[in-house]
Amino acid sequence: MASDETFQGDKAAPPERVVSRRDLLALAFRSFFLQSSFNYERMQAGGWLYSLMPVLKKIYREPKALAAAMKRHLEFFNTHPFLVTPILGIVAAMEESREKPDTIRGIKVGMMGPLGGIGDAVAWLTLLPITAGIGASIAMEGSFAGAIFFLLAFNAIHLVLRFGGVFYGYNAGVKAIQRLKSGTQAISRAASIVGLTVVGGMIVSYVKLSTPAKVPIGQESFEIQKELLDKIMPNLLPLAYTLFMFFLLKRGYSPLKLIAITVVLGVAGKYAGLL
Repeated sequence: MASDETFQGDKAAPPERVVSRRDLLALAFRSFFLQSSFNYERMQAGGWLYSLMPVLKKIYREPKALAAAMKRHLEFFNTHPFLVTPILGIVAAMEESREKPDTIRGIKVGMMGPLGGIGDAVAWLTLLPITAGIGASIAMEGSFAGAIFFLLAFNAIHLVLRFGGVFYGYNAGVKAIQRLKSGTQAISRAASIVGLTVVGGMIVSYVKLSTPAKVPIGQESFEIQKELLDKIMPNLLPLAYTLFMFFLLKRGYSPLKLIAITVVLGVAGKYAGLL
């Protein structure tokens, strides 16, 4: 991979601590724009790269090395926006220490899924209902302070998570790298396993595919989905379609083409009564 070769060439120089407190604050500020270029091909990748750029520019002074790093960080990324900063901090520390691209990629993929789930539980299912409920109860007493309480309480915790997370992630990343410097291959392998597990969980959650098709047998009908496919293996069609998409991706099809193929097959299958 060209980007990896460029990265390895830059690794000859000893790691230099160039990330400052101001840079970490810039990461936190820029993380507010994480979803500004959200799309179904790479999700938050554009916002992720924008957030990380202040650090990448200080680490990679050569244009080719910077371009390679930018390309690596434009890969698929998706997590909860409130908890993206710990990942930003850890990745900033790893980039600063010139860790291998596969190791950094594995850490990103391995963390984005769990923190996405934790963020949903903390922000939308806990923090929001509690602060909104208290604010609403105050407002129902006829006081305008209810709305003010909700905005202040919710965003105070939000800002602590966002700004505190980037420093926590960076400090944790530096300490972990110093302690485990000799075991980066093991870290990369473990992170890749976790990442693949997360991706597998996402496939189960997001890929929904079944067929209502029936085969008439005399006066009865045979349901292909319930009577055949589900008995062979539950969710067989989603698995088969995911493997088909993976096959096309390995053959050079872009994600946009795969989305177009999915739309066409979905519409045609629905019209034909097969999906």
